Amino acid sequence: VTQCGAEAIAFLKIYGVLPAATAFIALYSKMSDVFSKTTLFYATCVPFFVFFALFDMLIYPNVNRLHPSLAAVQAILPGNSQTGGMAVLANIVSHWTSALFYIVSEIYSSVSVGLLFWQFANDVVPVDQAKRFYPLFSQMSGLAPVLAGQYVVRFASKATDFSSSMHRLTAAVTFAGIMICFFYNASVKYIAKNEGVQLSASAVDGDGKKKKKPKMSMMESIKFLASSQYLRLIAALVLGYGLSINFTEVMWKSLVKKQYPNPLDYQRFMGNFSSAVGLSTCIVILFGVHVIRILGWRIGAIATPAIMAILAAPFFSCILLGLDSPTRLHIAVILGTIQSLLSKTSKYALFDPTTQMAYIPLDPDSKVKGKAAIDVLGSRIGKSGGSLIQQVLVFAFGNIISAAPVVAVIFYSVLFAWISAANKLSSLFVAQTEMGKANQQMEKEKAKAE
Repeated sequence: VTQCGAEAIAFLKIYGVLPAATAFIALYSKMSDVFSKTTLFYATCVPFFVFFALFDMLIYPNVNRLHPSLAAVQAILPGNSQTGGMAVLANIVSHWTSALFYIVSEIYSSVSVGLLFWQFANDVVPVDQAKRFYPLFSQMSGLAPVLAGQYVVRFASKATDFSSSMHRLTAAVTFAGIMICFFYNASVKYIAKNEGVQLSASAVDGDGKKKKKPKMSMMESIKFLASSQYLRLIAALVLGYGLSINFTEVMWKSLVKKQYPNPLDYQRFMGNFSSAVGLSTCIVILFGVHVIRILGWRIGAIATPAIMAILAAPFFSCILLGLDSPTRLHIAVILGTIQSLLSKTSKYALFDPTTQMAYIPLDPDSKVKGKAAIDVLGSRIGKSGGSLIQQVLVFAFGNIISAAPVVAVIFYSVLFAWISAANKLSSLFVAQTEMGKANQQMEKEKAKAE
């Protein structure tokens, strides 16, 4: 953000993150047909940790050799590349290694928790226990940004320069990767020993031979997703969050960059923000558990868009009144921080648990391939769709702040569609759950009769 500007996020999500997410889903779908679940887990997460280590050791120390000069890029690009959208593109190209790091990090953010963790949870937690445990999973995950944020604030951002800060961040990421693999391995062994579930043998049938899973191309996976109304509605929820959070987040980060132009100061601010998100998530989840358990899945699902709609109103109002003084800029940053903070908190505390619960009644094929397509590709299309809209607005208005009135109209339209999809999915979720319970009861009665 400090190198290319917050507007660069909109461009990178369209031309970098979306194609990368599409390629990842194609590869993941192929690997899911070949590997066992345990092997698939390691084959998915380990390459990301290898990339982060290589970036720190090889790529970042040589950025001056790898990056073309901004003037050279501006000379190649057509039109006026010193203002507007072309200036953003010029900054991205002249800092392409940072853009690559952002793209890989965005894919990993969807893969790590959204795909790998929740898919593992869906495999081992039954529906009747999900309302109890899923909000608690989210509460525990809230500790991660608290620790990571304070690590950045108190250690990484205290480095003499950004290169040293990168070394400290990579050391923490590497340690976290090792711990992820260790705890996953320990969990699989514990479940196999105490519950009798052999996840590592999921690709093997009873005769010890490898199962032949139905292979699907990328287009077939998309058709598979489109053929199910249930999956389409889940996708609508994920798309709704991806679009709406992108509209406010880019605008907010653009204001934060204006207030904290120094990279280490910006890093320190975002570290404190991450800690605040984690701490708020832990607190809100204490109530979120009861919201889902007492008020039901539907209330838990529509809570996040409702909260975002209420909190965005003062933020947009402040921007529309003008940012022509440091005081107004400071107020706008505070309002945007509160909006982003509570939007992310409600996402982790309510949106994630309810969305993941929606997958549980589905058949195994829909869980694996439908979930992968929605969680990675679906979320990326949502954020990339928002980025495409913002990209057009940047070219039309010069910057995203000037386009605030249009962004506000689109933002509230998306929230309305999101709430509508959540209401429709609620009825299907209840029906699927009751059907699953009935089928299990019939199987038990059949087993007793035999």
